Amino acid sequence: MRTQALKKFIINFVAENEKCFADTGKAAVCRLRTNSLTMKNILVIGSTGQIGSELTMRLRKEYPTSNVVCGYIKGAEPKGELLESGPAAEVDITNPQQIAETVDKYNIDSIYNLAALLSAVAEGKPQLAWKIGVGGLYNCLEISREKGCALFTPSSIGSFGPTTPHDKTPQDTIQRPETIYGVTKVTGEMLSDYYARRFGVDTRSVRFPGLISYVAPPGGGTTDYAVDIYYSAVKGEKFKCPLKPGTFMDMMYMPDALRAAVEIMEADPSRLKHRNSFNIASMSFDPEIISAKIKEYVPGFEMEYELDPLRQAIADSWPDSLDDSCAREEWDWKPQYDLDSMTQDMLKNLRIKFGIAEPAMA
Repeated sequence: MRTQALKKFIINFVAENEKCFADTGKAAVCRLRTNSLTMKNILVIGSTGQIGSELTMRLRKEYPTSNVVCGYIKGAEPKGELLESGPAAEVDITNPQQIAETVDKYNIDSIYNLAALLSAVAEGKPQLAWKIGVGGLYNCLEISREKGCALFTPSSIGSFGPTTPHDKTPQDTIQRPETIYGVTKVTGEMLSDYYARRFGVDTRSVRFPGLISYVAPPGGGTTDYAVDIYYSAVKGEKFKCPLKPGTFMDMMYMPDALRAAVEIMEADPSRLKHRNSFNIASMSFDPEIISAKIKEYVPGFEMEYELDPLRQAIADSWPDSLDDSCAREEWDWKPQYDLDSMTQDMLKNLRIKFGIAEPAMA
């Protein structure tokens, strides 16, 4: 019986990985798949940032906590549960030796590269944005090539520009961004695809929309008004919106974004026609729509406009909505939150965070 079971396992295993074996001479990467999860030992670079802090904790819920390493830089050390729940190591993305030593020490097979300057911040520091966004990525790609790691580096709706089709932006289309943030993201997509084709590095990525979360505070991104507005609503403050009415942008609730970051890395490589980077979408709205939705649950909420020309110019160059059909077809992407369910969850959790009682409904 044991012999028959072993024979059946080998036949199924070979059948599942047939394409991987066939592609070995083409510099196309396929990590061997079994019924277990593909990622074993994970390094999150930029783990104390807006996305990284939440992704690290999400990964530690799905994988052994000791196998998820929290990579940080001096001045942004992990605290509280992020520090106490698993290993942490100083990992500056501009220091390749430091990255390599951490990969060796913890036997890392998968890297999440989340180090970046956000869009509006990057415009004031273009040289630093390039150093981190492109130079740092190059370091990660080289180490992944040398040590056989898989690599996730998020792209963004910021990788598109004013000449990109704005409604239902296609997966493959013109990308001519006019911000240094966008330029680094397009460069990163192309560089990651090059390393996959040329050296067989297992690179994967998604283009994140604006991300909304109650955990990490806003960090200076163009879409962060959609986080600030909930903070103002819960605190009973009038919100000053930096973008004009009619400024539509794709947005996503953080739990969906975290799930996408995990699912793309666990996706069957034989199904992936694209790698860097997949459009993913959830909801698209302008300031008037999100304000009206908040008023359904906070009737006294008020908003006025105080436009920020820099953020408005950036927002105008970005898509209104994304076509994410390729992600849905190639790795079964599907969001779980819409504007209404996100709004209810954001308001509830921010009230808990600030110790504010739930208002009595009339």
